[in-house]
Amino acid sequence: MPAARILSGTDVSAEMRAEMKEEVSALKSDGLTPGLGVILVGDNPASKSYIRGKRKACEHVGIYSVERNLPTDASLAEVVALVEELNADSAIHGILVQLPLPNGLDEEVVLNAVHPDKDVDGLHPVSLGRLIRNQEGFLPCTPHGVQQMLRRSGVDVAGKHVVIVGRSVLVGRPLANLLSRKVEGGNATVTMCHTGTPDIGAYTRQADVIVVAAGRPGTITADMVPDGAVVIDVGVNQVDDPTRKRGYRLVGDVDFDAVKEKASLITPVPGGVGPMTITMLLYNTILAARRATSGASV
Repeated sequence: MPAARILSGTDVSAEMRAEMKEEVSALKSDGLTPGLGVILVGDNPASKSYIRGKRKACEHVGIYSVERNLPTDASLAEVVALVEELNADSAIHGILVQLPLPNGLDEEVVLNAVHPDKDVDGLHPVSLGRLIRNQEGFLPCTPHGVQQMLRRSGVDVAGKHVVIVGRSVLVGRPLANLLSRKVEGGNATVTMCHTGTPDIGAYTRQADVIVVAAGRPGTITADMVPDGAVVIDVGVNQVDDPTRKRGYRLVGDVDFDAVKEKASLITPVPGGVGPMTITMLLYNTILAARRATSGASV
């Protein structure tokens, strides 16, 4: 069969951001500028890089953004106080705490301090609870990004068998709920595999759609993929590569070169799911601004 069609998250993101740019322009005409507050604790180079990307994305669509930095040795009380400050700022509609936090800081305490009405990451217990109950709320960015990629590429998961490899609260668990909901873009039959699954291939070979978020290169090989399956690779891993200037390259959790010969549609790494995560953060920020203006609350 022909090699898989590449599903570019970069292209889908560009399409969605163009739509958001028009929406934000219209909101500004009505006197509303969506605002995002980003908190960075420490000087993690990867975190700084991610924040630069988010800043550029906000600028592109017209979202007001502010970055607040704390030193690596900041106390838990100082971080929570900063969260509370942004909670009280009416110009900030969404709050993002950049992870990981330095050692010694309880991420759960910090994330739970974000007011649910400003939880644009979609990971607050209130947001996750609303997802499970099929109620309106902020959807987690990466799972929602995966769903948008599937929908916008013409993949209808209704009645299909989706196998998710990975059970994290960031991706696997919320995505399973999202795709199984009885709504447009859902209604799939979902199987979740993980490190405790004895033979993951026994499940993936039955799948119409495979989503891999295991955090391990080579988790899915060609013999584990049925002909014509759609493969979404959420993983981002560094592997040594002396031919590259920086000494490494980025790969996903899927053996891309081999699997693309069997799949009908596959995401690359980089350029796949990654850009969608930031795009859905912008989406949630705009949604939060609309809700704040209307007086609605999650």
